[in-house]
Amino acid sequence: MSVFLFVSQLLNGLLDGFYYLLIALGLSLIFSLGGIVNLAHGAFFALGAYMAVLVTPYLGFFGALIVAPLMVACIGVAVERLLFTRFYRVDPLYSLLLTFGLAMVIEQALRWSFGSAPLAYDMPGLLRGQVSMGDFIYSRYRIFLIVVAVTAVALLWLLLNRTAFGRIVRAGIQNPDILGAMGISLRPYLSAVAAIAIGLAGLAGVLMAPIVPVHPAMGIEVLTAAFVVVVIGGLGSFWGVVVSALLVGLVKGFVTALGFTSWSLAAIYLLMFIVLLIRPRGLMGERILRFE
Repeated sequence: MSVFLFVSQLLNGLLDGFYYLLIALGLSLIFSLGGIVNLAHGAFFALGAYMAVLVTPYLGFFGALIVAPLMVACIGVAVERLLFTRFYRVDPLYSLLLTFGLAMVIEQALRWSFGSAPLAYDMPGLLRGQVSMGDFIYSRYRIFLIVVAVTAVALLWLLLNRTAFGRIVRAGIQNPDILGAMGISLRPYLSAVAAIAIGLAGLAGVLMAPIVPVHPAMGIEVLTAAFVVVVIGGLGSFWGVVVSALLVGLVKGFVTALGFTSWSLAAIYLLMFIVLLIRPRGLMGERILRFE
């Protein structure tokens, strides 16, 4: 295998890491703030891809890139208001059962509406083709995907670390009782976090639609990998999830580049096992007082 092909496989692994990251950050935020284990997050990823299929004929790919995640975020707010809000103060096991059922409902609704056969989604003409850097060539669309994912993560970091909204969310993650004593209600922040987290899953679905088949169960494999990223990175740590996603992507790409494609998923589970043996809280997991 040439060096360029090896590097290309590593970049493909990193690409996987970036869209795992968009989903894992949402999973981590919803669980850290509300204690909800959202097994429906993969279904929202699939919903984003289907929304893109619906919206693109009217708005084009770039319009769908904005509108489809917003539509998924609105659905996320409705789900938070109608369902999640009843499970914030109970054992996370109940929310796990709830969201498992919700995932099944969304998947079957997609299958009923669009059929089980995979749908093709055309890549925008502007982003087709390759970018050449000497002898090294790489897909223009995949570079675009990485840029969008990095931009989304950077904006989320700014929101959580440079705004009053972010300070309240971070305080709510650590100890919501203190916010209650100060007369600050977490209710609107829980809805906003659900919208952001589920919207990010929808964005990942739109971005992946041109390079993977769009089908009702497309979120299952992604969800498993995203949970691995959250566990390795550690709950409550933004940078832990970021580092974990990139590490998972690199490991997956490295194993694929060595020619063991079928072992790439097993490799990230092995990585999770090793990390948990050494650091049970994950790489950068924080101590969250209300879960102690």
